[in-house]
Order: sequence, then C-alpha cells, then structure tokens
Amino acid sequence: MPQSGFVLAGGASTRMGRDKALLPFHGSTLVQHMAQTVEDAVGSVALIGDPARYARLGYPVYPDKFAGCGPLGGIYTALSVSPNDWNLILACDMPGVTADLLRRLTEIALESNAACVATAGLAGDPEPLCAAYHRSCLPVLERAIEGKRFKMKDLVKELGSRIVPAPTSALANVNTPGEWADFKTNPIR
Repeated sequence: MPQSGFVLAGGASTRMGRDKALLPFHGSTLVQHMAQTVEDAVGSVALIGDPARYARLGYPVYPDKFAGCGPLGGIYTALSVSPNDWNLILACDMPGVTADLLRRLTEIALESNAACVATAGLAGDPEPLCAAYHRSCLPVLERAIEGKRFKMKDLVKELGSRIVPAPTSALANVNTPGEWADFKTNPIR
C-alpha cells in the first residue's frame, strides 16, 4: 500500500471520565475497532499514544514526540515515523467511520495535488482527525508546534486542503458518557 494508517489515542479523555480508547466495543475496545477499520482501509495501522497503555493491544504504538500539543502532536508524530508519503489519520473516538469512507478518502488523496485531504460534514467544516496527510505537511506542523498554534481546523485550512464530503453522523465523536450512550443506543453502522 502506498499509504500508512494511524489511530490517535493520546487524549486525556477528561470529558469521558475514563480512557475512551479502552471503552468496550464489539467484543474488544473502541481503539481496536478503529484500528481494524483503518487497517481494512489501507492495509496497515499503528497507534499514536502511550505505549505502556496500548502496547498490549498488538499494534505498533508511538508516543507523541511533542507532548501537550493535542492532536497536532499526534499527527506530527505519525508523519515523522511513517515509511510512506501519504498517511491516513483517524481519531479513536469516531466509531461511525467506515473502511469504505477511509478508502475513498485515501483514493482521492493519492490522486490529489493537495497536502491534506480532509473529510467534512454538512456544515462544511473540515474534520482534521479523519483525514489523509502528505509527509510534506511536516514543516508546517512543526512551525505550528513551535508557535503554539494547536488548532487543527485552522491548520487544515492553512494547508490548502481538499475537502471530501462525508455523512455528518459518521464523523461524530464520542467525548462524554452521554454521547457514548447515545451512540450505543443508535449506532451509525
């Protein structure tokens, strides 16, 4: 495969009250489900997060190279450890995302001249945590880290990204116990 896949699992999960990546889901955990979805889409997957917490899950795990930078640090880490130019990045808390959506996203990325190809729901706002990033984004991301500009939606726009429409329900994330309960009651899949 000409691209690599990564699942970001480095967040503090403060709104959930516990590690949302390890929530039980379909006989395993949420992060394992998301990792399988990414692997089904692009053929490989690694986790970006705490190796002590996630190494037992059987996937390669890389700690953030820049701690305290939110998803920006995770994306930077993924691009810096990847053997490929194109890299699919997915947050661990988006259980409505399908392998078909990710395949479409990566196919568009491989044909695109953009440095980033991000999904977007009906409102049109880019979803930077369900996106494909080219390794050429590294200098922009590094400058953003140095300048403490951590808002990924701004950086996706700065990269001149191509936007791929996606069902808003697929891009919903589960940050709170209420959102998790709603998802389990009304799953998107």
